[in-house]
Amino acid sequence: MIKVEPLWLDDRPFTYIEVELPQTTLLIISNDLGYIMCGALDVDLLNNKLAHRKIIAGRAVGVRSRDELIYAPLQMVTEYAAKEYGWYEGMIGKHALLSLP
Repeated sequence: MIKVEPLWLDDRPFTYIEVELPQTTLLIISNDLGYIMCGALDVDLLNNKLAHRKIIAGRAVGVRSRDELIYAPLQMVTEYAAKEYGWYEGMIGKHALLSLP
């Protein structure tokens, strides 16, 4: 099952996506510029092989719901997100998302 819902954080629009797969569920919160995601996100791939795309993304591990993803500390972020938007490991997902213009 796939669930897509609008999500408002401090009056700013985002999209929440939940994909139920065998043995796991993917959780994503995004807008037009970037996203945060559950532990399935391969940040090393984004930083190394896809760095030219300048992807703004962060990974939170151990999250099992939308609210956990919003309030979890990011375990890893893309180098571009860190450089351009001040994202850092340990930053709360909501704060990272709200730093995007």
